[in-house]
Amino acid sequence: MTSPEAVAAVKPYADFLTRDVESVAKDLESYADLLRKWQRIQNLVSRETLTELWSRHMADSLQALTKIAEKDSKFIDLGSGGGFPAIPLATALKGRVRYLLVEPTQRKVSFLRTVARELGLDTKVESRRIEQIDPRETFVPDVVTSRALANLETLCGLMLPFFGPNTRAILHKGREHVEEIEQASTRYAFNVLVTRSDTDANGVLLELSNLSRKDR
Repeated sequence: MTSPEAVAAVKPYADFLTRDVESVAKDLESYADLLRKWQRIQNLVSRETLTELWSRHMADSLQALTKIAEKDSKFIDLGSGGGFPAIPLATALKGRVRYLLVEPTQRKVSFLRTVARELGLDTKVESRRIEQIDPRETFVPDVVTSRALANLETLCGLMLPFFGPNTRAILHKGREHVEEIEQASTRYAFNVLVTRSDTDANGVLLELSNLSRKDR
């Protein structure tokens, strides 16, 4: 029996799923079980937020579904860590999307590969730093995702080599997002849409497009 907590996290996004709510929630419960098990040997998420796994991490990741178009099928996640938002999104869109996860920490890479194998996700995990990956070795993504990795200016520099003309980034940001946008705008040009988070009173989703470096 799938827990009410898991169903509650998934149900608001039922219209965006490739499968029924129960199936997605069941897979995410398996992910949560693996995360709790591996958390004992590797700090995958903040210990203080582990008790809020469904509201703080799962639902927060899933809200990005509202920004993903039906044609979007190729995704890159930068600094994947414990798998948020990439694993919940890949699970929600199972059978439709291909995901490349970039994470340099070997234990986290092992965890992510275990999750992908257990859930049958179409994902590849690169165990290198983002700067070490030649974009020509990968596909041009429809969407780049990232959560709790770096400030927006740094992220723009990391994302830019992977951006194609139609690539968009969906980024989870906190209360400093206005200042981060202003700072990033001094070096990079982009269009940005800001949407208030469904799960965090101080959080937002940033949707970036047309990213380029400004001429000095």
